[in-house]
Amino acid sequence: MNKAFLIVLTAAIFVLSGCSGKFKESQVPATAKQTFEKNYPGIKGTWDKEGNNYEVSFKKDGKNTSVVIDDSGTIVETETDIPVTDLSATVQDYVKQHYRDKVIKEASMITKANGEVNYEAEVGDKDLIFDANGKFLEEEKD
Repeated sequence: MNKAFLIVLTAAIFVLSGCSGKFKESQVPATAKQTFEKNYPGIKGTWDKEGNNYEVSFKKDGKNTSVVIDDSGTIVETETDIPVTDLSATVQDYVKQHYRDKVIKEASMITKANGEVNYEAEVGDKDLIFDANGKFLEEEKD
């Protein structure tokens, strides 16, 4: 009976360890890792899969940052946490008008590969995306 229990326990641990949401760095294409290492030398990050791309999260200058890199090694976008108070008055007014009973929990600045800047405000279980001028673009489920 003890042997059967150990076999089941070992199998359960093996299966559960494979269900982790985090990617192991060994699963990330070398091109993506090389791009990250070139742009952020000496910084260690945690890798995830985001659609067909790879996202590495890390701290830079005390700020939570993530970079999305495609499998060819091209940076798709960079997202950096910012204080909620750094969001423009236009963004904050939009949230007050459209999400009256909610507060902005977190905010970030997203820089796309082409240099376009967007802002994200986390409100409830949604991410609200705004352009650089504070114009509402879309709502994404968090």
